[in-house]
Amino acid sequence: MIRYFLLGCIGLGLMARCQQKKTDTTTETTSTVSVTATDNGSTIGNPVLLTTLPDKYNTPDGLALAPDGTIYLSAPNLADNTYPGVLLKIVGDSVQFVSELPIHPDTKHACPMDLAVGPDGNLYYSENQYENSKDYKSRLMRISMKGGKVGEIKPVVTGLGLGNAVVWKGNTIYVTDSQWDMPGDTTDSAIFRFTLDELTKASAGAPIMLKPKTMDPHVLTTFTTTVNETGLDNGADGLDYDSEGNLYTGSFGDGTLYKVSLKPDGTFASKEVLKVSKTISCVDGLIIDRATNTMYLCNSRENAIMTVALANGTVSTLAQNGDTDGQNGRLDQPAEVLLVGKRLYISNYDKPDKHFVNKNADDVHTMSYISLGQ
Repeated sequence: MIRYFLLGCIGLGLMARCQQKKTDTTTETTSTVSVTATDNGSTIGNPVLLTTLPDKYNTPDGLALAPDGTIYLSAPNLADNTYPGVLLKIVGDSVQFVSELPIHPDTKHACPMDLAVGPDGNLYYSENQYENSKDYKSRLMRISMKGGKVGEIKPVVTGLGLGNAVVWKGNTIYVTDSQWDMPGDTTDSAIFRFTLDELTKASAGAPIMLKPKTMDPHVLTTFTTTVNETGLDNGADGLDYDSEGNLYTGSFGDGTLYKVSLKPDGTFASKEVLKVSKTISCVDGLIIDRATNTMYLCNSRENAIMTVALANGTVSTLAQNGDTDGQNGRLDQPAEVLLVGKRLYISNYDKPDKHFVNKNADDVHTMSYISLGQ
């Protein structure tokens, strides 16, 4: 999930090798297409194929724009986790390998989801270890950037259930946990709040250890998912803020959008359900264009990219298609978006749940984009 930065920002170069380095920095795209899915359902918009990925990058997900213009992409590879979770970067219309990422000592997997560059120039990403263990093994990870090179990678927060979106607002990072459940209730989720000072100390010593199934002091606010025919109780997913500093998140399981207002110090002030002009069934990754206060969100269930005008709640469908394998740029369970200028990058996650338009995880793995304002 996200982040909206201007390409002209000045910052540290985030390219090169990681702690667990590999020398493979060649372009990692492929044009092989061996599965053709049936294209059922209406088609709206015209997403374009950015690139086709090899099997070793089978679930592209989080997107982040660094101040130097580098676009980073996470691949947790949860559709086939015999491949390690990795950090990639988009260069032109291709994807290049950056590094494997540290596995969790218990699950033996790395599961990078959303990522964002902090005000300290370091790259932070959340983990979804929930796919491997329901015992709160997910982490917030910090990739130390030194002199434009990737340095140490280590956890700064442990004990998340299903770490998902991350967004920096000033010197505070907000993180969604789609499965922050309370005792006897599996339908809760949360937004967490951590300051840069806290994470800097954690990076130099021991990570912050959350207290699962409690209102941990780092919980900003919680949400409850209404479970429907999908059977999904995943809650707060995508996360971003508008021009006035209000946070917005949405529920993956039931599609409810929430507006969270903050006090001047970044702590919780209030929350409300965002009134929208039509029902949204599922909210995955999202991003807000703060110049227009327009939200772009992934409706993974309906294979759609939708927009919400935050001023009045008007919902529109920017792109949508039936069940495809994503070739030719068609949407294939979009999970994350990144706005760079007038180009909206889209990660096609292709790992469906029950009652989704997308029926199967196929062997075509793609990234798409939509050109806006044309």
